[in-house]
Amino acid sequence: MSKIVTLSEAASIALHGMILVAQSDKMINVVQISEMTTSSKHHVAKVFQRLVKEKFIESHRGPSGGFTMKRKPDEITLLEIYEAIEGKIEILACPIEKQICPFDKCILNSVTRDMTIQYRDYLQGQTLAMYL
Repeated sequence: MSKIVTLSEAASIALHGMILVAQSDKMINVVQISEMTTSSKHHVAKVFQRLVKEKFIESHRGPSGGFTMKRKPDEITLLEIYEAIEGKIEILACPIEKQICPFDKCILNSVTRDMTIQYRDYLQGQTLAMYL
């Protein structure tokens, strides 16, 4: 079955996992995040290494270690998290990036461009604090 809008597993782990860390009043670790998101602990670890590198969270080692927020939840947008994992969202006029179209009018009438802008603007308007 085809899906028009999809979210990669990595982006889903990052977004949901960051909310879990922000909600927690104590450190939360990879195993806990993987269980709550029903994701592989190896994939969670890889995604969270990236989030540490991007300075959203801090990693604390050891048996009682885990992750804590480095920035305030109201200062972090879902767009920042998404783009840290997936890269900057590009706004393209043509979804297949054709330089020359054989028609006078786009058969999609820029719907994909409009959807991308709406998706980006939605993520920009959402902060972690809104999910606490």
